[in-house]
Amino acid sequence: MTVTAHEILAGVGIEARAELRMATHPVPLPSRLAVGDLAWAAVGAASLAAAHLAGSDSVPLDPDRIALAYASERYGRIDGETPTAFAPLSGFFRTSDGWVRTHGNYPHHARALRVGLALSDDATTDDVAEALRGMPAGVATQAIVSRGGICSPVFHERPDVEEELRTRPLVRIARLGHGAARRLEPLPGAPLSGVRVLDLTRVIAGPVSTRTLALFGADVLRIDSPHLPEIPWQHLDTGHGKRSAQLDLADPAGHARFDDLAADADVIVLGYRPEGLARLGLSPEDLAARHPGILVAQLSAWGAPDRRGFDSIVQAATGISWIDSRGGETPGALPAQALDHTAGYVLATSVMALLERRAREGGSWVAETSLRRVATELLGMPRTAEPHAFDAVDPADHTQSFDVAGRTVTTVGPAAAYDGGPTRFAPPRPWAADEAAWTER
Repeated sequence: MTVTAHEILAGVGIEARAELRMATHPVPLPSRLAVGDLAWAAVGAASLAAAHLAGSDSVPLDPDRIALAYASERYGRIDGETPTAFAPLSGFFRTSDGWVRTHGNYPHHARALRVGLALSDDATTDDVAEALRGMPAGVATQAIVSRGGICSPVFHERPDVEEELRTRPLVRIARLGHGAARRLEPLPGAPLSGVRVLDLTRVIAGPVSTRTLALFGADVLRIDSPHLPEIPWQHLDTGHGKRSAQLDLADPAGHARFDDLAADADVIVLGYRPEGLARLGLSPEDLAARHPGILVAQLSAWGAPDRRGFDSIVQAATGISWIDSRGGETPGALPAQALDHTAGYVLATSVMALLERRAREGGSWVAETSLRRVATELLGMPRTAEPHAFDAVDPADHTQSFDVAGRTVTTVGPAAAYDGGPTRFAPPRPWAADEAAWTER
């Protein structure tokens, strides 16, 4: 069945008054799977949630803008040049009994991949390919993952597994504890004005979520470890309207500073592995115990089990890569990082739902989803024998440019929208350029 924006809203407890205007044409994301329909529903849900809080009655969305936003890494520019989206060690590799998909965009993951395959630090893509050709996919995956790297065999779809996962909600919402009700006091055109969000996410899904919250007026402060530098373009592509600071949360002083920030926050968005966060005392339960009334939005790759993963890896593990294989002999990929972007918009919708619920009932709450659960939603939607053909979309009418630290940064504009709401992103800040402090209300 096809998931709709209103079904996503109902699942998180919002009865939207606004109407989602009919699309003039499908979202042009060619795939055998209903990627365009899922993108329309996810962006529509976030837009309707914001319109609901703002008191707007209409949500006009642009299918072309949604498609470009879902593949934004292809259309962004820094000083006119297109950044590289994937590093050389990220991709499909043939093994002795099948295929694996690796992810080595971050230097520490690329290093772990080489160590897992007993290769030198300067080993090339060809060296990795040769090593993997002589190993079974399961053995290669275990060797890489055990060293902290990212890898998965490319599996075929398991309908029985998907059917069981589909019995679970797309977003799990639970009360964590007590807390006073806090009224929302939005400004015109900014339904989340006055809302403070601590952003502990990276890559795409979590940052898309917090970028959406910033678009609608939230004060978003992203916190990163000084030991894990971000990929510059990745931050610029999703950092709009946020401030960016560093804290070492494994250090007592850094942890104490974070707790000071959390004491004045409304929302904390978590995008790291739940096990790692729990070791630092940053599980949703820990945060609610220290900060009554806090709202926590948690995103993970898999939900359970707790292991590292990215959109492309979840595609490989769930059968999506074979479904979107163009020739049937080699794995393929969706036309965008659709699991990431969908999860981001769904999580932003959930945060808005929790803000409204806390205003009514008080309490501390958690909303939780995963890329794996989003994949299940996509796999349950209608599919076609061949991808639909679409006319190429000219990105020129859908991008905006900023001066960021003396460089011209061009990105796709907001996909989420409602009548009377913002139509442009605020500029991204350079990564780690700000103090770990709130702006004055």
